Amino acid sequence: MSRWQPDARERLEKAALELFTEQGFGETTVPQITARAGLTTRTFFRHFADKREVLFANDVDVPALASRMIAEAPPSLTPLQIVEGGLEVVAAAQFAEGVEYFERRKAVIESDPGLRERELRKMSALADALRAGFIARGVDELTATLSAQVTTMVFGTAIGRWLQTRGSQPLPDLLHDTLNQLRALLGGGLAAAPGGSVDEAAVQHIP
Repeated sequence: MSRWQPDARERLEKAALELFTEQGFGETTVPQITARAGLTTRTFFRHFADKREVLFANDVDVPALASRMIAEAPPSLTPLQIVEGGLEVVAAAQFAEGVEYFERRKAVIESDPGLRERELRKMSALADALRAGFIARGVDELTATLSAQVTTMVFGTAIGRWLQTRGSQPLPDLLHDTLNQLRALLGGGLAAAPGGSVDEAAVQHIP
């Protein structure tokens, strides 16, 4: 076996997810993963710190991406206008693998308390980054907090819908639809103006 395997990472990820699905995350060992992939444990630890990292190592740093988008947005935009404009960018960055991969990944994460806690921390980190980014733009603390919480709720709900429907609708469409459903639920307080932007007068009523 050659020392350099150009597809080693992908083989390890595939083998790990197969084993996590077949026999459970807790019951799967690194030697089992490497045996399934036809690689060595030394190769595994060149790519991943431990078996948990197989599920999280490819995650896009969404909080950093959100912070950058907020910082670079035109000063005239409200928090939710910034969020709406960035939905497709985040979806494309984080969910390029396709729905089948994320279905299997979600099932594995939900089977283990430690993995569930780590996934929850990701959403908390996103909310913190959004809130800090909005405050840095001069948004008051309450509006920044509410806007951050609304954003994470929209993301979590839309991703759940995407997985539940097995990707029958594109994730960007579901993100926008979920935000629009929230507007409708709040009685039009977040009504979108023609062209998809948020109506400025409406935003004054609900941040």
